[in-house]
Amino acid sequence: MALGEFDLIARYFTREARKAALGIGDDCALLAPAAGMQIAVSSDMLVEGRHFLSTVAADRLGHKSLAVNLSDLAACGAKPLAFTLALAMPRVDEAFLEGFSRGLFALADAQGCELVGGDTTQGPLTISITVFGEVPAGVALLRSGARAGDDLYVSGQLGDARLALEVFRGSAGIDAAVVDEVRGAMELPQPRVALGMALRGIARSAIDVSDGLLGDLSHLLRRSAVGATIEVDALPRSAALRRQSIAWQRLCTLAGGDDYELAFSAAPADAGRVAEAAQRAGVAVTRIGRIDPEPGLRLLDAQGATVANDFASFDHFRS
Repeated sequence: MALGEFDLIARYFTREARKAALGIGDDCALLAPAAGMQIAVSSDMLVEGRHFLSTVAADRLGHKSLAVNLSDLAACGAKPLAFTLALAMPRVDEAFLEGFSRGLFALADAQGCELVGGDTTQGPLTISITVFGEVPAGVALLRSGARAGDDLYVSGQLGDARLALEVFRGSAGIDAAVVDEVRGAMELPQPRVALGMALRGIARSAIDVSDGLLGDLSHLLRRSAVGATIEVDALPRSAALRRQSIAWQRLCTLAGGDDYELAFSAAPADAGRVAEAAQRAGVAVTRIGRIDPEPGLRLLDAQGATVANDFASFDHFRS
């Protein structure tokens, strides 16, 4: 007999609360933040065919579903605490549920973030997670703190997730030996939680890069009432992406999406502290430009020539 709603919750998602005052089983969960902490809250939704391919392995989908939310906590400098999961499925598929929950909990355990509630229903495959973190009062990283003269940085590498998508679409070709590498960037993003926490008191502004660098940076610039100049040839990218044409490299790094890296600004005098924070977190960071007093985004190549800004980042209702 097929599992019912409460049977599948009990079998695949119920765990004893370890940090929450009350976990799964009541109408609400209860969280008990430490003294002097503020709660950071973020929600993300993933819809099959819109945010992930139907061919993705269930364990990778479980990982990514939580990772994209943890990336928001990272951009705020928050430490993960707990999350809720709302899951819609066309039917009960125990093989999918086993893999999905395994990938989900592997990342949750690695980040010390426990599942404390949620909902399930029948419908198109859709995953919605709300994540909760804590950050000392007054030190959260925000989009609104960038100042003219700041250096701009990005973590990790950009563009591989978009390159993988274009490979699946048949629009780009890469060596078979590196297909798994770029596919991993798309399906197994690594949230930069440790880096976000290490940047408290150093970064003046931050945002996670999920819809494409230029699109996400534009949100930060608007909130900070500043502009920026980006050195497009300085953007960090993989060897696989470097083997593509310059046009493809720029599309993937500037407007690719699904990177889940951190873009942030810091005072030039704090460059050494930024490097130390990155080393502590075990994540490479690259200076990619500067914050300007004039509004707008300006793109320059390695020779200082202007690059046309005709890139469109992901928009759920326009893309």
